[in-house]
Amino acid sequence: MGAIGSYVENIKDAVTTIFEGMAVTASHFVRKPYTVQYPDRTEVRVQDTLPFRYRGILEVDLEICTGCLACERACPIDCIVIAVEKDPATRGMIISQFDIDIAKCMFCGLCSEPCPTGSIHHTTEFEGADFSLESLIRRFVKEPIHAYKAKKGPETDPRLAPILSRGMHYLDQWAQPGGDKPAAGTEES
Repeated sequence: MGAIGSYVENIKDAVTTIFEGMAVTASHFVRKPYTVQYPDRTEVRVQDTLPFRYRGILEVDLEICTGCLACERACPIDCIVIAVEKDPATRGMIISQFDIDIAKCMFCGLCSEPCPTGSIHHTTEFEGADFSLESLIRRFVKEPIHAYKAKKGPETDPRLAPILSRGMHYLDQWAQPGGDKPAAGTEES
């Protein structure tokens, strides 16, 4: 009798468990769906909802790149490849290759910190999916270009103005605890 009672008890537990699972499933039929239609049916652009210091796909501004190789040395997984040669005529540097393998990149931000001019930085772009790994290598140099040669006093160079203003914006935003103080250059009323 004990074996039959155990058998019936197991059948009862199985039926109860099935009905409990079906009750959870049925409750989803009456709920409003929570699916967010991405990306074309959101009220706000996804890039506008990202946090302030979001680290998306890397971008390089070659107009202000000095070819110092600091970003390549700082990258812990070697996803940045830069080739520079000395130009004997101008005593400057020529950048012949600047590639970033987005498939390898772990978006740590270690490459953008040592850059003296801020030429390498993260964007808000995050959609990097593609059909081949080769297409995930971003090649920024199409033909060899002269590297930027910094002058004394970066404030005097108009090409660095966007970087300086971006830096000042960061300082204004992050220097204020809780946003209680007015931004730099403004007065309290």
